[in-house]
Amino acid sequence: MRSQLLSARAAALFASDLSTGSRPGRAAVDAAIATSVRACGGTRGCVATMATAYGDCPELAAPRMRWALSLLEEAPRTFARPLAA
Repeated sequence: MRSQLLSARAAALFASDLSTGSRPGRAAVDAAIATSVRACGGTRGCVATMATAYGDCPELAAPRMRWALSLLEEAPRTFARPLAA
């Protein structure tokens, strides 16, 4: 379950408007994830956005996903908050 939540949050963060390489705080990360989920019509929409980016520009998508995962690893307490789908 935790890995599915991590994957969903990472996809939402990937689809967010935050700049790759930025180091926002936990509140900004949570807000960006919530905004992305709403804007994309749910977590599946975030995953679709991510898949499109990997298809169009894989050389940019891979570093963005590493960035998203690193942000989530830095703030593990954010996992206690349920993800709105």
